Amino acid sequence: MKEFTLKVSQEEAGQRLDLFLFKFSQSNNLGLSRNLIQNLIKNRNVFCAGKVPSQHYKVKPQEVFNIRIPDQLPREMLSEDIPLDIIFEDDDLIVVNKPVGMVVHPAAGNFQGTLVNALLFHCASLSSVNPERPGIVHRLDKDTSGLIVAAKNNTSHHHLTRQFSQHTVLREYAAVVEGRMELSEDIIELPIGRHPRQREKMSVSFLSDHRYAKTHYKVLKRNLSFSLLQLKPFTGRTHQLRVHLSFIGNPILGDKKYGRNTKFSRLALHAYRLGFIHPRSNKLSEFKIEIPKEFIELLS
Repeated sequence: MKEFTLKVSQEEAGQRLDLFLFKFSQSNNLGLSRNLIQNLIKNRNVFCAGKVPSQHYKVKPQEVFNIRIPDQLPREMLSEDIPLDIIFEDDDLIVVNKPVGMVVHPAAGNFQGTLVNALLFHCASLSSVNPERPGIVHRLDKDTSGLIVAAKNNTSHHHLTRQFSQHTVLREYAAVVEGRMELSEDIIELPIGRHPRQREKMSVSFLSDHRYAKTHYKVLKRNLSFSLLQLKPFTGRTHQLRVHLSFIGNPILGDKKYGRNTKFSRLALHAYRLGFIHPRSNKLSEFKIEIPKEFIELLS
């Protein structure tokens, strides 16, 4: 069990408790997600003057909070003998080509069959910075395929998390979108946040709680009906690529949440290139896999 004590400054006063703790996690490289922090609060692992506050509580100047982070993984975190397409592996990390339809980590409704369940079976150890998501430093949507890196120890986890938070990780995706893109290359800079009415979706909006998001796209191939794009997200907002492309009128094929043409066999989004500084060697590690054949055939 790890315990931390933190005091609210004058500048931090008025923030929601979960946001206050999340910023503390980021500044100290704890790797705690907003969701995990909310669960810690719900499970009575956060205290102020001996009382258990709610995640919606607004912190006040000079208040002192104690936060406890359990060492043990949740009991439902099972190891499962699920085949993995391993691209690279050493003592510090593992790079996997995640298939379409695989959820990255256990959550409500998906406690088995996830990438984490498979990694727990394959790897002797995974980082425990985030007990609900051992090893996971970034995510891909369930229906997005491609490269994802997981950390085997906490040192690697912190090192990789820092690179993702500083937007220095090289990430390239291939996507097939509806329509013939007018520009061969462009940058989309539009803020993204939770949809005001459909809370399970994200949206582009200039509301105060929407955050800056930036995506670069380049056309690799196009015909009258579709365009094959190379996508580079400079930021990592939830569903960023899908939301940005849908907003400009070129949704990704097979996107049942943000698109129109859902008859394609899958979400046509694939993470095919990933690069980062290796935590131990301090040298650039870069990985690249093929773009799915069905993407190419669609543009033939």
